[in-house]
Amino acid sequence: MTKLKVQAPLDPGFSPLPLALRAFRRDVKRHGAPAPLTLVFHRSETLWSTYRMDIFPEGVDDPRNFSMVDRVAKSLLWMRGGHRVSVSGSPSVFEYLKGAYRTGGSRAFDADFMQTVYERPFEVCWLDEAGRYARSAEDASDVGRHLNGCRIGFDAGGSDRKVSAVIDGEAVYSEEVVWFPKTQEDPEYHYQGILSALRAAAARLPRVDAIGVSSAGVFVDNRVMAASLFIKVPRDLFNKKVKDIYINAAREMGGVPLVVANDGDVTALAGAMSLETGRVLGLAMGTSQAGGYVDSHMRIMGWLNELAFVPVDGNPAAMADEWSGDIGCGVKYFSQDAVIKLAPAAGIVLNAADSPADRLKAVQKEMEEGNPQARKIYETIGVYLAHAVAWYAEFYDVAQVLVMGRVTSGEGGTVMIDTARETMAMEYPELAGAIALSIPDERARRVGQSVAAASLPEVRY
Repeated sequence: MTKLKVQAPLDPGFSPLPLALRAFRRDVKRHGAPAPLTLVFHRSETLWSTYRMDIFPEGVDDPRNFSMVDRVAKSLLWMRGGHRVSVSGSPSVFEYLKGAYRTGGSRAFDADFMQTVYERPFEVCWLDEAGRYARSAEDASDVGRHLNGCRIGFDAGGSDRKVSAVIDGEAVYSEEVVWFPKTQEDPEYHYQGILSALRAAAARLPRVDAIGVSSAGVFVDNRVMAASLFIKVPRDLFNKKVKDIYINAAREMGGVPLVVANDGDVTALAGAMSLETGRVLGLAMGTSQAGGYVDSHMRIMGWLNELAFVPVDGNPAAMADEWSGDIGCGVKYFSQDAVIKLAPAAGIVLNAADSPADRLKAVQKEMEEGNPQARKIYETIGVYLAHAVAWYAEFYDVAQVLVMGRVTSGEGGTVMIDTARETMAMEYPELAGAIALSIPDERARRVGQSVAAASLPEVRY
């Protein structure tokens, strides 16, 4: 385990993946005969992302050839998405990944999720000639930043739903309502909650020209392909009632233009709009972790950006995510789950009968009252964040990281960001000067995504 210059106060076993990758690269280089490995993540026959790394050559008995590639491949799959992964350069790594992503393998959840999203079987294939895929084939698109007219912006979170009524870019009304979509089997609960929010905003507008939705999950043509918000809904009801849930809600509001986007992408878009610059990685820390990215031209790339499933910790004793079963993934480090996870180590007793949102509020109250142990929770998450940003920077061209969500509310968010900056300066000085970490003001942290969501649809008169 690499010794950290800045320790995570409440998690002494934390083992950052970017430091492990740095050590792996150093040792591969020292070996003197590195073997090039190419991984290609196919989202369609015309869109793919290519990644190359050097590993130990065939015959060298170093288990990191598999463990490090496993973490890199999983990260890229959840960042970029894909129904097929092509492997070139190492037959043994190919066989390892093929076994991991088969039914019953260690990454079976990931494979099943991807084939649900892309509606075709997931494959790991050998690539004899990587020349065709030497460069990534991407398709960035302009979306959002449309401020004209009377708009509704809806942000569907796992613990609360937010909505804003926006006229020519100015929010004239915003509300935040607690709800519990992740525990509800009946899709009617979700549908009525969405309609209630849209109608509340519409009542404050002279008319409704467009609806923009920021929602956790994966969306294609405004359809819900996969989303943790509906995790309890049976598959048959999901297909019948959930896939078109936002389309049907917009139809009841008059059939106005609708755009549904992943909440992480909307976070990044909100950051790009407020900062007036691109190369923004948005992180939303709420019920889960959401991620999004806009490029240098403030365009969305069509990637998954599901950072909740991206690993950041190489500690073999790290907590497992209940959904995927994998350990060390972002959801347990950058969400209310992270705060709840760290509370016992801080000596803060939470009521297990309370909702996760209420347990987060309890810790935030301890923070407000000056409990130094509560402060250690946010310092620990700040250390996590610094190393996660370094990991993300391996795969994203990023100059700004904007952090939002209910976990950042109050003094804890400031402590977290300050600690992350200090940790980056110590551990990754080359990145500390190149990547800015920022956090919006209190109001924007909580309802800013719903306002940015309102800008998603284009309206022409």
